[in-house]
Amino acid sequence: MPNTKTKDFRFPGIAMLTVLVSACAVMQEPAPPTVVESTTPEQRVAAIRAAAGVDDKELAVQPLRDPQVEDLREAAVKAMAARDYAAAAEALNQAILVVPEDPAVLQERAEVALLQRDFDRAETLAQRAFDLGSKVGPLCRQHWETIRQIRERRLEIASAPAARQNAEEAARQATSIATLKTAVAQAAEQRDACTVPGINRM
Repeated sequence: MPNTKTKDFRFPGIAMLTVLVSACAVMQEPAPPTVVESTTPEQRVAAIRAAAGVDDKELAVQPLRDPQVEDLREAAVKAMAARDYAAAAEALNQAILVVPEDPAVLQERAEVALLQRDFDRAETLAQRAFDLGSKVGPLCRQHWETIRQIRERRLEIASAPAARQNAEEAARQATSIATLKTAVAQAAEQRDACTVPGINRM
């Protein structure tokens, strides 16, 4: 007659082994690098606006605009002052529907997109604003400073140290960093090229 009191310890042992293997797999998974941004979106937008500069000798074209567009732009300014970036974006979206090829409105919308951390959209809008607008002057510098700020942020993220890189991953990161450094420098050159000798009013 079989001994019914004998216990089979195989299944608990297998279960314990599975738990240990899973735990080891979790422990071996490298943690993603922690990226701490050194510059806030608000600081980046401040730098973009500062890039416009103040020079009364420099030619800056200010087209006449639809009063509705001006009201929407003013509403966006008030919303941004209140840090209501969604409302600012909506006001400028409405303005763009009226004047879809106005570089100034597109630039303002790019800055709001940056404040909303929609960085790809901000770059696209700034590039479109440049393509449609004057290739010199304060607004031109703002377009390219927007692009430079976004590329600089990408460079900062790409440069974050990664845990347990193999040689191939390290080489890939180095290539990405080099490419982004070049892109940042090119944007700065484009921004600086927007400045031309102004009209001497003396």
